[in-house]
Amino acid sequence: MNSLPAWTLEPAGLKDLEPIVELKAQVMRADLERLGRWDQERSRERVRKSFSTRYTSVLLVEGAFAGCVTIRPDEQGGRHLELFYLAPHLQGRGLGTAVLRHLLADADAAGDPMRLVVLQGSAAQRLYERHGFEVVHEDPIDATMHREPAR
Repeated sequence: MNSLPAWTLEPAGLKDLEPIVELKAQVMRADLERLGRWDQERSRERVRKSFSTRYTSVLLVEGAFAGCVTIRPDEQGGRHLELFYLAPHLQGRGLGTAVLRHLLADADAAGDPMRLVVLQGSAAQRLYERHGFEVVHEDPIDATMHREPAR
């Protein structure tokens, strides 16, 4: 049985922006192409516009950059999860689940619901559904998902 590598979440700095931009392009390209929405410059610009050293954390695995996540206040109350990306070579090993559980435990402890937007039909959507998120709105490209805090 594979054991989970040692990981931490650390506050992102400006030096982390371009690695995050690159990771998002690498991770999201196949799903965006499937939906006919891949535009490299648009993809990169969206990350640059939403990046925030205040709300973004980098995921370090054994001290090396392996992913990122942004948790910001949601306009409807609670928290909004975005920019949650994990390096492809680490996917499918339970690491994303471990990080998500950590984020949800923190939100649950504060009594905060969590909201996110995910691409329709992506593996990420199935991950979120397994952790209690429900689709509250969808269009041909995105699904908006919501999760009430666990009691």
